[in-house]
Amino acid sequence: MKKRMRPMVFFLAGALLAGGVVTGLAFREHDPKEETVEVKPDGRLQYKWYAPELPKQLSFAGEKVPLERWDVKEQLDRELMYNYYAQYSTLYILKLMTRYFPMIEQRLKENGIPDDFKYLCVAESALRNQTSSAGAVGFWQFMSGTAPTYGLEINDEVDERYHVEKATDAACKYFKDAYAKFGSWTAAAASYNCGMGGYNKFSTQQQTSHYYDLLLPEETMRYIFRILAFKLLLPEAQKMGFIVNHHDAYKPFKTKTVTISSTIPDLAQYAIDNGTTYRMLKTLNPWLRARALTIKGARTYEIQLPAS
Repeated sequence: MKKRMRPMVFFLAGALLAGGVVTGLAFREHDPKEETVEVKPDGRLQYKWYAPELPKQLSFAGEKVPLERWDVKEQLDRELMYNYYAQYSTLYILKLMTRYFPMIEQRLKENGIPDDFKYLCVAESALRNQTSSAGAVGFWQFMSGTAPTYGLEINDEVDERYHVEKATDAACKYFKDAYAKFGSWTAAAASYNCGMGGYNKFSTQQQTSHYYDLLLPEETMRYIFRILAFKLLLPEAQKMGFIVNHHDAYKPFKTKTVTISSTIPDLAQYAIDNGTTYRMLKTLNPWLRARALTIKGARTYEIQLPAS
């Protein structure tokens, strides 16, 4: 009889303890400051918006951001608030990061470029193959006149600005050249927005190449601070209220690489012959810009096909 009573006693004790905890929480002193929304007498909701807290210290590519200066601090504050409250865009970037950051980080490292430059890619394109109103294309937003200088092929059938891996390597070449010219990673990053020639012109006119001392075009004035905003937001996203569960984040594509050494007259038929679709072929290889791929001479291309 006593043995039968023990489970019931333990159950009742647990229930009483849980009830005590709930009651304690229910009667805990309420702090109105903790609320993010207030219910008005007429039932309407009044939301409360908070500015994200700025760090006391910050750097870009190992170079100090002078946050002790009010102008620098306020510029960072502006970009951080702007991107913090662009919730849809930030959440979508967080989902794309798990697909593309590993590759971008690896290529930056292999090319000797500081890891912080991955946030420049986010600032440029939000990790998508976009085309700007000025005609800049891809993750790294290369212009058609600049891309071939850094080894990217552009013709009627191929545009390697859409090739994420090759475009990342090309961007790394640019950053190396700009760093060699200006002696600063911050200046190199800023020049990616206004061009090395443009940055050099403003530096010469104002007798300084220090980014935070230059008066530049509005877009370039905001550019580094936009990059810094992403550096603050993305690694600490969950603490700042952006929740993307692991199983909801986008995974890298599972592909196999096929080397092409002869002309493919019909990419749609090629896709079918290889167990996939034209749509999937173009999704995995957005640098293919036509319905055919012409091979000249000893030139070869690597195409990605679904792994299974």
